[in-house]
Amino acid sequence: MRIIGLTGSIGMGKSTASSMIKGLGIPVHDSDQAVHTALAVDGPALGAIRTRFPEAYQSGCIDRQALGRLVFNDNAAIEDLEGILHPIVKYDRHRFFRRCRSQQISLVVIDVPLLFETDTHHECYQTIVISAPTSVQARRVLSRSGMTFEKFQSVKSRQMPDNEKRKLGDIIIPSHLGRRYTMNKLKRYFNRLRPW
Repeated sequence: MRIIGLTGSIGMGKSTASSMIKGLGIPVHDSDQAVHTALAVDGPALGAIRTRFPEAYQSGCIDRQALGRLVFNDNAAIEDLEGILHPIVKYDRHRFFRRCRSQQISLVVIDVPLLFETDTHHECYQTIVISAPTSVQARRVLSRSGMTFEKFQSVKSRQMPDNEKRKLGDIIIPSHLGRRYTMNKLKRYFNRLRPW
């Protein structure tokens, strides 16, 4: 089974590309969704989060906004949170691999924002980096509800710079030239990997 890694910094259009890939009928494991599941009621991260960040545990569940405030610009807290979540996401991803192999699926994609930062790219046959100019990135991110420039800079500081990701990626797809352009690039890439 060929595993393709999909990544891109905040605001680069990775989630849109991920949706397009799903639309092509290719199974995608979404790391962000795995985190949401881990933090949900009865999720696998609940106990560890409650112990490490008790202020974020309210009425039987994790208050994600409170958790975000607790770790904001606190490197030690962020590392503790990642130490809880990353192994859970990895386990979920490998369970996804086993399920796909059992169904004899030959090609899958893993959508991982920190693909290179967590060395997850070593699990991949090839990697796709979704990229856009910094001005486009900033405009997209700062238009999000509740986003501030300080929050944006904090997230960026935890991610590998876009130019470094582009050096590491096998395929670079710009996302600022229109959805049709991005879709055509993705189709051409995946057409080379599998028969349609």
